[in-house]
Amino acid sequence: MLFKIISESISQAFQQLAGNKLRSFLSLLGISIGIFCIIGVQTAVDSLEDNIKGSFNKLGSDVVYVSKFSWAEDPGANYSKLLRRPSPDYKDYRKLKKSLQSAEGVCLEVRLGFKTLQYKSNSVDNCEVWVATEDYNKVFSPEIEKGRYFSINEFKYGGDNVVIGYNIAQQLFGNIEPIGKRVKLLGRKLTIIGVIAESGESLIGIMDYDDRVLLTYENARKFANLKSTSAFGNSTLCVKAREGIDNTQLKDEITGVLRAHRQLKPKEEDDFAMNELSILTTASEGFFSVLNTIGLVIGGFAILVGMFSVANIMFVSVKERTNIIGIKKALGAKRFVILLEFLIEAILLCLLGGLIGLGFVFLIVTGLDAADFFAYEIYLSRGNVLSGLIWSTVIGILAGVIPALQASGMDPVEAIRSKG
Repeated sequence: MLFKIISESISQAFQQLAGNKLRSFLSLLGISIGIFCIIGVQTAVDSLEDNIKGSFNKLGSDVVYVSKFSWAEDPGANYSKLLRRPSPDYKDYRKLKKSLQSAEGVCLEVRLGFKTLQYKSNSVDNCEVWVATEDYNKVFSPEIEKGRYFSINEFKYGGDNVVIGYNIAQQLFGNIEPIGKRVKLLGRKLTIIGVIAESGESLIGIMDYDDRVLLTYENARKFANLKSTSAFGNSTLCVKAREGIDNTQLKDEITGVLRAHRQLKPKEEDDFAMNELSILTTASEGFFSVLNTIGLVIGGFAILVGMFSVANIMFVSVKERTNIIGIKKALGAKRFVILLEFLIEAILLCLLGGLIGLGFVFLIVTGLDAADFFAYEIYLSRGNVLSGLIWSTVIGILAGVIPALQASGMDPVEAIRSKG
């Protein structure tokens, strides 16, 4: 019985579409545009969010970053106070390395800025030079594509070796094997021992090694100034928690060790900031929520127009089929059967409009991704397809419920007498 009702409703819905092409087209257009706007914005926002959160995840959810400024505060608000804070240095690193019990690894990283790397007559400008201590590989694990990473002895004694990023290797050497080649950086000759695997496309470039040069701390201190030269600090202590240790416990221990090391009095504020991945993800969630809301508002107006158009179609359909409804009820058709029949018809009309909208989203997304229009991958997820279908179904129910109630509540005698 239910299958018969559904099949008849589907058949009648398509008859309405075929019999009133212009009216149906204009009605479905509003649904299609609304779904296109909502799902299109959601798709763009979700793709952007995945790319940014994927970059954030490279920072590690179990890593605490000790630096001069907090990621969650505006440096300009307390600039003079924050400016007086010392940047994390090698002494801080040695103290944490020696004292922390809940840390898997502790490393100090220093950003030397953008420099030129030279090989014979070729050179690459704007290479981002980073200096790190021995636990850097434990904390971040950069993937080596060619050659090898620094050895323990190179970290301890400062061998004149360097590891470079994928883009630098391509620009400087092309098809030539880079491993073992001698390059010049800051007036110092260094031997390339490794090339880091390509990081790939990323919108914000967190932990992007493609244009990086890595040096050991002991090597870099021989020919570069590793003391902070920036008001905002150019050094960070990176502490990775042991398995089973949460960040709260790790931060408490870091606070105790650093405060004692820097000889801060009990009433004095911390002169350092501790940052973690959750700060960035929490901040980004609010931003993406606003974008999704904007898309919902824009699409909502189009959907509202489409919903009233579909409701109008259903009212006209009820009026045109009044005699048929009366005959069906006279022959014993239950009220819920008539109700379900018109409700299914409205839902089907909206689903068709929604599928058209989703089809346009898919075509545009596929075209933009193929053309590399964005600096990140954009795609239509199954979740957004399902969301579009749910939206269409809900709109169909809202648009069809009143006409369906009107049809199911008709008196069979009056309906048969009606001229329709």
